[in-house]
Amino acid sequence: QVQLVESGGGLVQPGGSLRLSCAASGFTLTYYGIAWFRQAPGKEREWLSCITNTDKKTYYADSVKGRFTTSSDNAKNTNYLQMNSLKPEDTAVYYCAAEYGFCVEESEYDYWGQGTQVTVSS
Repeated sequence: QVQLVESGGGLVQPGGSLRLSCAASGFTLTYYGIAWFRQAPGKEREWLSCITNTDKKTYYADSVKGRFTTSSDNAKNTNYLQMNSLKPEDTAVYYCAAEYGFCVEESEYDYWGQGTQVTVSS
């Protein structure tokens, strides 16, 4: 059964850090593009980053560039989103998504996780 499971969310103070994990089962991340999205209450889902695991190229939205880093551990079949210098506006449910081969448009991702809540507040 193909599945993506996010973890690592929680409550963090402004300026703090969190590392989200996206564990894959039923397929091998090595050949996939893995993207991260987030959705805050009342807002549309926002694309954050993507990594093509075949060549490790990474792409970031301007809103998170320099603060967030995506990476993959193919041995663990897990992708990570390291989030530093967190701001209250980063509060959202964070989702990972996977598509064979490439980073693609949001509507083209075949596999999605269930989401993990990140709350940035003092």
